[in-house]
Amino acid sequence: MLSFALRRVALVAAAATAMAFGVAGAAVQAADAAVAAPAGGPPSSHVSLDPASATASPGSSASSGSGGAASQPFVPDLIAAIPGGITSAQVAKIGKLAGVVAVLPVDGGRITVNGKSADVLGVSPQAFRSWTPLATAASATVWSDLSRGQLISTDTAARKLHLTTGKSYPVSAAVLEQVRFGGSAALSVPGADAIVNLTRSEQLGLAKNFAVLISATLGTDLGTLITRVQSVVGKRGQVKNLVSYTLDTTGQQPVEPNAPASAPANWIDLFKASAAQYCPGLPWTVLAAIGEIESGDGANEGPSSAGAEGPMQFLPSTWAIWGTVGPGQSPPANIWNAFDAVPSAARLLCASGGGNPATLAGAIFTYNHATWYVNEVLALASEYAKNNA
Repeated sequence: MLSFALRRVALVAAAATAMAFGVAGAAVQAADAAVAAPAGGPPSSHVSLDPASATASPGSSASSGSGGAASQPFVPDLIAAIPGGITSAQVAKIGKLAGVVAVLPVDGGRITVNGKSADVLGVSPQAFRSWTPLATAASATVWSDLSRGQLISTDTAARKLHLTTGKSYPVSAAVLEQVRFGGSAALSVPGADAIVNLTRSEQLGLAKNFAVLISATLGTDLGTLITRVQSVVGKRGQVKNLVSYTLDTTGQQPVEPNAPASAPANWIDLFKASAAQYCPGLPWTVLAAIGEIESGDGANEGPSSAGAEGPMQFLPSTWAIWGTVGPGQSPPANIWNAFDAVPSAARLLCASGGGNPATLAGAIFTYNHATWYVNEVLALASEYAKNNA
């Protein structure tokens, strides 16, 4: 089977506009967008991330507003900032609003790194880890380096700032320090160039509790939630939407009307054939995104620490229900065989509404019961659609 490489996209799509940070509480810039509502159905987690590695710290680091578990991965849907900082009372009040699953206060400021301006967040590594994309959260190196006081940036920022992993650079804020660059990783907050830990943040003089990240339950009306958060932060505060995909993302994905007559020759053909045969109406790009996110199209098939296996990262208990012998394959269904695993994923998605644009987001949510996962799959599916038009 031919490999098909496609760059991973960040948790939010590239359409999100940049944030402008400032020590005095500058505006946060990001485009507002709607969130697709999920369909019902029992959760069936296929996530290959070790839940223990994504545990958020209790108390002020990250708190659940609607019964969210501390180990649950979160997606930052909104950010609220107030000149002078968010108070603990305001954070607690936001966390109790309907539709809020978790909140996370962060430090922030605009500083100079290697002679160039950069917007930096100060975060607790233990808490912020579960607010980052899958690949970043799963990287032990990123969080080890961050804990040791090193700077972690996005790929774009690393190029802009001319940073090389392992080297130290002058960082100027309230003080001038030499800070080691740990490397680059995808972050989940549009406009944030880099992150440092809270100790380094205090040393540099970043604004304490500059803003609060807010994660909402899937299907929450973010427009309504923005109004509620605004009432908490007052007229001086600003609340912005960080999610950049819309319902059009699910409605405009390409659908393969007919299963190819010939055997799939590569991953793309397999995704198209599986969607057409096992779930008419399911965009093949969604299967492609799931295959890329779960295993890098077979590059890392596990088993994961959670016990998920194969190119589509099925739990054996789920495979026992949905495992399918693909066309031309010999029984029994093999969880490690992509020609069985991809059709099985299509069947599972279809049973949860994957063949209908109105319920596609809910079907993805059923595949892996996490809001961030839906966002990442839809964003990456959109990239596949653009690159295979």
